[in-house]
Amino acid sequence: MKIALDPTPFHHSHGLLEFPRVAADLGYKYLQLTPHADMIPFYNHPKADDELVTKMNKACKDAGVEIASVLPVLRWSGPDEDAREAAVRYWKRAIQITVDLGVGTMNTEFSGRPEKAEESERAFYRSMEELLPIIEREGLDVLIDPHPDDFVEDGLAAIRVIRGVNSPNIGMVYVASHSFHMGNNALEIMRTAGDKLRLVHVSDSMDHRASHGLRYITNPPGNAVRVHQHLKIGDGDVNWDEFFGGLKEIGFLDKDNTVMVSSVFAEDEKAEDVSRYQLETMKQYVQKATA
Repeated sequence: MKIALDPTPFHHSHGLLEFPRVAADLGYKYLQLTPHADMIPFYNHPKADDELVTKMNKACKDAGVEIASVLPVLRWSGPDEDAREAAVRYWKRAIQITVDLGVGTMNTEFSGRPEKAEESERAFYRSMEELLPIIEREGLDVLIDPHPDDFVEDGLAAIRVIRGVNSPNIGMVYVASHSFHMGNNALEIMRTAGDKLRLVHVSDSMDHRASHGLRYITNPPGNAVRVHQHLKIGDGDVNWDEFFGGLKEIGFLDKDNTVMVSSVFAEDEKAEDVSRYQLETMKQYVQKATA
């Protein structure tokens, strides 16, 4: 298992090519490459040319850090056909960048719209028909997170959609801070996913359903919003013994092709301290689960 840093908290304080050195200085051997304006931005065409990819490879080599996964977020399940077609084009370039970086894992979100779930699912499979042959040819793992406000948010439902692709190259991401939107049944989701679960994001979150639905308040009441946060371990309501115990049970912690990512976004002003805390705490939980 690879333990990686999500550098999102450092996007506004460091340049793209500094991320490998930041990760190394914080004790990480691996980096997750998340959406960035200079590489693969949210929802739009990748902006990295071959020269920038070469520079990123050199920055990683110089820092002694490897990229464990590349995370694009594109509208490949969008019910708008023009946007979906564009996302497929963007995906093809993102795949090439990933291959040129020497990375074998991509993780992403389902996207689409929950109020148009049927149309979005059709769009997802339509995109997969075009992208899957490329993904399989390149030998990539593409792992998908049922993100809050995607066309599929429930963890078990997400596994069914992934299973429907019928490819060993397509798997699942479990984001701990999305637990309360996925059904708050981590063990059942992990057991059902089995080998399809190959990447997790480690961050805490409050249970938005607590206090009879008043843990968070939006005005006017009834807004169609999804509320969560990416807090450091211990600052929310995630059951971490269950989380790490489940990963141990399905063999996630003992494999070479799995990735565990620290993805805390709520405390940029303390990002260095929080990143070190996350690494040490994840290692402690792994040690406890495997003892």
